[in-house]
Amino acid sequence: MTSGPTPARSPWFLRPPAPSGLAARVFCFPRSGTGASAFSAWPAAIGAAQVCPIQFPGRENRLAEPHYGTYEQLADSLVEPLTPLLDRPFAFFGHCAGAMPAFETVLRLAERSLPLPSCLIVSGQPAPRYAGSDRMLALTEAELRAELEAVVRGRGIEPRPDMIDLGMLTLRGDVAAARAYRRDEPVALGCPVVVLQWRDDLDVRPDHIQEWRRYADPVEIRVVDGGPQDFATPPEELSKVLAGWM
Repeated sequence: MTSGPTPARSPWFLRPPAPSGLAARVFCFPRSGTGASAFSAWPAAIGAAQVCPIQFPGRENRLAEPHYGTYEQLADSLVEPLTPLLDRPFAFFGHCAGAMPAFETVLRLAERSLPLPSCLIVSGQPAPRYAGSDRMLALTEAELRAELEAVVRGRGIEPRPDMIDLGMLTLRGDVAAARAYRRDEPVALGCPVVVLQWRDDLDVRPDHIQEWRRYADPVEIRVVDGGPQDFATPPEELSKVLAGWM
């Protein structure tokens, strides 16, 4: 691999992707209601791969921008800024509902004959056919607010009311995108899939996880200790998956 010019700064990437020095990249798609800062505790690199959290529009430093709309629109918008960074092996990591725009982005890369990820890593998310089973889609406004407060506390931060008010603006749009998403029939991916099933996650049914086997070959399903909030560290088992996909 030869080094090239430094990629232009993009609002999609809070950590500028390194032009050289690392053999690979892993692009991280955050869960509903969060942004790239959900990966702030992750190291700059795991194994030989630079960690590249993706920042969706309508949150954090992009709060002034309109919400991305639907997962399909998000994937369409992401292809152009992503393309210059596909110059070396890469993986996608999608946590919870973040796995759906990651999945849709793989499909769009294939449609445009662009490089595909060496692996799609899905964390705590049913296959697209069952994306509508997410319990958050049935929560009331008050319950969504309580859920967001729990996520913030899980990151070691005491949530302030103004912080939660801003977060709810993002979460409402993300939940609306999740409610609108439909993929009733399996669509074959051109890359392997690793699915992480959190041992303490009682909201995702095992058969909905197994459904991923209809979308790719091979599909590896791993059970990891903890619950979906534990991805933020990341724990040792998750780090091993992220380091070993190449």
